[in-house]
Amino acid sequence: MSARSKARKRALDILYQSDVRGDDLPTTLAAEAKRAANEPAREASWLYAREIVDGVIDNRDEIDEQITTFSKDWPLSRMPAVDRAVLRIGVWEILFNDQVPSAVAIDEAVELAKEFSTDGSGSFVHGVLARIARAG
Repeated sequence: MSARSKARKRALDILYQSDVRGDDLPTTLAAEAKRAANEPAREASWLYAREIVDGVIDNRDEIDEQITTFSKDWPLSRMPAVDRAVLRIGVWEILFNDQVPSAVAIDEAVELAKEFSTDGSGSFVHGVLARIARAG
């Protein structure tokens, strides 16, 4: 697994944990930063994970608006928490990270959804992110 794939999983963990616990995302990120300081071997994945989560924090309203617009009658509140987190990562990469091609962002998000969410989540995530990428 590439360092970026590991970072996406780490970012997913942070976003999911914050969502499920109802904690403030910056607080959850700060707690993870403390933990990461003691794991120098995982620094490469931590740096990109932090970039993703910081990007989601900085652009949350626009990211959520894109998800709501392109999820075809699925409000954020009805989505599984894992799907929300995966979509936020994918949308951030598509719209705000020029270093990641949209196709890669979509593929990585779909893989996370297949591994950690419901049976239909992979195709749902693919559909939403593909519509966002086409519109962007």
